[in-house]
Amino acid sequence: MSRKPLMEYLPELYREVREFEGLTAAEDAELASLGEAIGKWQDDQFVWTSGEAAVKRREKQLAIMADPQSETLEFRKIRIINRYSTKPPFTERYLQDRLDFLFGPGKAQVQVDVHSCVLTIAVSIPDASFFKEMEYTIKAVKPAHLVYNQSTALGAQIGLRESVYKIPLARRTTLGTSWKLGQTPFAERGQEVQVK
Repeated sequence: MSRKPLMEYLPELYREVREFEGLTAAEDAELASLGEAIGKWQDDQFVWTSGEAAVKRREKQLAIMADPQSETLEFRKIRIINRYSTKPPFTERYLQDRLDFLFGPGKAQVQVDVHSCVLTIAVSIPDASFFKEMEYTIKAVKPAHLVYNQSTALGAQIGLRESVYKIPLARRTTLGTSWKLGQTPFAERGQEVQVK
């Protein structure tokens, strides 16, 4: 927030007085720090722009036990927004929206088997903090008659390449008395050859 120095608001008569120069310089510094404090206060009114202290205050209000060493400030903000927006009515689509908000669109899939009363969620979870928050969200949203079934999915893709190798084996065993047990091998392995 830029503004003119206070000295420019004084009449010309006072601009040459040393006491007024010192007084307005001190007041300019105070007003600058006041402007910064107002800007920080305005940022703290919204979760996405709030600082560490405001996030900590909101976590205390929501009874969240945060671990700042293992959880990023960004994740903590996501968790606060998730807790604020977990309000009834709850539907399958609502749960899907909440999980899309936590993990990203399309990374979690919610399925409800109405006949068996089973709620299945397939998701690739990046770390334990996200798992805990997902578990909290599901406990808050899931009706009591549904059984929750976690299905962990891996998002990695696997590439396949097919190769065929041939190893000839020359059999050395025969029915009869010519083969000596323990002295002659059952078979001798040939050289490995790639067929395809």
